[in-house]
Amino acid sequence: TAAMLAPPAVAAQAGAPTVPSVAQLATVSDALVDPTLLTGFLTALTLLTFAGLIYKVSTEFDDEATLALVAKKGAEEASDRNRKTNVGSKGANQLLGIKGAADDEVPLWKIRLQLTKPVTWVPLIWGVACGAAASGNFSWTNPADILKAVTAMFMSGPLLTGYTQTINDWEDRAIDAINEPYRPIPSGKISGPQVIAQIWGLLLAGLAVAVGLDQWAGHWGDGRSGIFLGDVQIGPITANALFGAWVAYIYSAEPLKLKKFGWIGNYALGASYIALPWWCGQSLFGDLNPEVMVLSVLYSLAGLGIAIVNDFKSIEGDKALGLVSLPVQFGVNKAKYICAGTIDATQLAVATYLAYIGETNYALALFGLVAPQMFLQATTFLPNPLENDVKYQAAAQPFLVFGILCTALAMGHHAALGTI
Repeated sequence: TAAMLAPPAVAAQAGAPTVPSVAQLATVSDALVDPTLLTGFLTALTLLTFAGLIYKVSTEFDDEATLALVAKKGAEEASDRNRKTNVGSKGANQLLGIKGAADDEVPLWKIRLQLTKPVTWVPLIWGVACGAAASGNFSWTNPADILKAVTAMFMSGPLLTGYTQTINDWEDRAIDAINEPYRPIPSGKISGPQVIAQIWGLLLAGLAVAVGLDQWAGHWGDGRSGIFLGDVQIGPITANALFGAWVAYIYSAEPLKLKKFGWIGNYALGASYIALPWWCGQSLFGDLNPEVMVLSVLYSLAGLGIAIVNDFKSIEGDKALGLVSLPVQFGVNKAKYICAGTIDATQLAVATYLAYIGETNYALALFGLVAPQMFLQATTFLPNPLENDVKYQAAAQPFLVFGILCTALAMGHHAALGTI
């Protein structure tokens, strides 16, 4: 009883149990896991993944059964498109901009919202949160920090992603007239001048918010942040927004239209969804250093793999329209291993790096998030990517996005220790 009533120091001397702190638990974990051994194990696993990828890509070919399934899938998609053209879908699917949602509801605000595809805002919003966490200076309990982050999320999601999706639909209006005639532009539910006005409005609003965020973060006039053109300073968040807007344009529009070129287009998409919002969040609360830039760009290779998953559902249409997606370029059986191998090897390489810099707890956590993705690939995606692509995405993507957050928290912890 005396030990229970005593102050902590006295209670400890009396032999009463004490609750270990987070720092003590981390110390125990580091003592149990040798960083060198963990780095070696993850390095070996990463190399084995790359070796397996190279072997499969060099030996796998599409057989007759696979080609027949591709043709069947194409016929089903054509039938489904015809059904949706005549029937359509309403409500939430239309508002979120989900593929296949017809435009039977007339109000212009709903058509405008559908063009921005709200369902695609989520990864960018998540990326900003990851960048803030990686800075080591963001406080989850500070109202000012939360307001800054929410403002950056609004810029990255509704404004600049909305701009990206709207310009993509505008540039693809001829293709959509064939594949998805129920979309807002080919269906005539919104006019060309209205679309152009929306593109410019979202872009200029996004850039204006970026300028304001740079001012809020104290970047303007600090003499060191962002890009310098002679005596003119462009804040890092503004520069990031300008670069992202440019990538969005050349991804969708001629003469470059990166989406036509397989690897390049998919990587541009992956980097836009992972690296750029991360850089925005980190610049808002700290300095964007080369180490974090390289790590986030590397992680974007996992985004490349996710983009490839989305290409399996439209192989026949891509062939007909001359789009060189990875499944079209390499065939289904090679592309599925490129997809899975890229996702796994990238994350394992990042986990290896975290172990190398001494962030063993986060390295183990990231490895724990990669393992279920590999299991889902082996049991769901690889056996039949044409039928199970959506099912795999729904099951595996949460582990991927939490892996990005885990990596960001590791870098934030590392920054707080003063090692970056």
